[in-house]
Amino acid sequence: MAKPYDVLIVGGGVIGCSILYQLSKRGKKGLLIEKNQLASRASKAAAGMLGVHTELDGGSPFYRLAKNSRNMYPVLAQELKELTGTDIEYEENGMVKLARTEKEAKNLISAASTMDQDEGVEWLSSLKLSTFEPYLSKQATGGLFIPGDGNVSAPKLTEALGLASVRLGAEVMEYTDVYDFIVEGSRVSGVNTSLGPYYASEIVVAGGAWSQSLLERIGVTLHSFPVKGECFSVKCSRKLVERTIFTEGCYIVPKVGGRYLIGATEHAHTFDETISVSGMMSLMKKATDVLPDLIHAEWEKAWSGIRPQTQGGLPIIGRSERWEGLSISTGHYRNGILLAPITGVMMADLLEGKENRVLHSHVGSFSKWN
Repeated sequence: MAKPYDVLIVGGGVIGCSILYQLSKRGKKGLLIEKNQLASRASKAAAGMLGVHTELDGGSPFYRLAKNSRNMYPVLAQELKELTGTDIEYEENGMVKLARTEKEAKNLISAASTMDQDEGVEWLSSLKLSTFEPYLSKQATGGLFIPGDGNVSAPKLTEALGLASVRLGAEVMEYTDVYDFIVEGSRVSGVNTSLGPYYASEIVVAGGAWSQSLLERIGVTLHSFPVKGECFSVKCSRKLVERTIFTEGCYIVPKVGGRYLIGATEHAHTFDETISVSGMMSLMKKATDVLPDLIHAEWEKAWSGIRPQTQGGLPIIGRSERWEGLSISTGHYRNGILLAPITGVMMADLLEGKENRVLHSHVGSFSKWN
């Protein structure tokens, strides 16, 4: 049977849209199917941090992967602006990882020694930190300043990737439920949807935390689980911080228009997107301890998102060993926005049969799946 599409992608979050965009740039005929609308779940909830060093250091198995992906953003932001007119609000504003105790300070200084020298990482004493960010709590022992990190608008990024793909010839179907795969022998050749069957030479599942339940229908186990994160945002008429502030259990991300995004709680093994009072109270306490003047800010809104986590803690990126024509990209957890550009390139290379040295150098780090 002739396949009308080269690639069919299930999932309209930032990962699925990034894969579609990279394939569309290469002239592939792609179709993306999303149950709701683009950027409706985790990609809508994400703070958009491009923090290579938030939970990674130079010794991490995919530190280099994350750094390479972050460094793609200046060019990507320009491409998307030219293709769609969308400003994804990319800003290289830097990040400060705070230390509140001497032990945390020692750990951060030690971690800095493993980071690439070209990152320009600098340890800030409490006195210098006060000069950098004068509104931060004076209780901080110091902070690690990473100038190359930044942030984007996660929803705008995702939507722009989807729109750019369409401008390049791809198709996007929203509000369409994929409920099963079409199997021909040992090959997955398409999907059954609420609007009927669709076929493609390659099928990519990029459904985030919902990938597991879909793949189980053909006997594929990812060993992944959902993690709910709750966040809130406020507005302030004056600038409280210039840089993203990151500390254990809390981050504060400055956005355009005087907005500040604060997150995030962690509740594993649940798809319940309810926002809890206890979660909000915990975040507010942590955030105002770090930045006391937040207490005077204007409340905007609260929300939650479900992030895909794997048991091994690393994303799953690659082809199925069991089913021909089936690939998967999920499990990015808190690094989906950060890793989206490089993931799109890696998957496009993989589907074209090209050797990707970045992928091959890290393939041993990724979870095995069948």
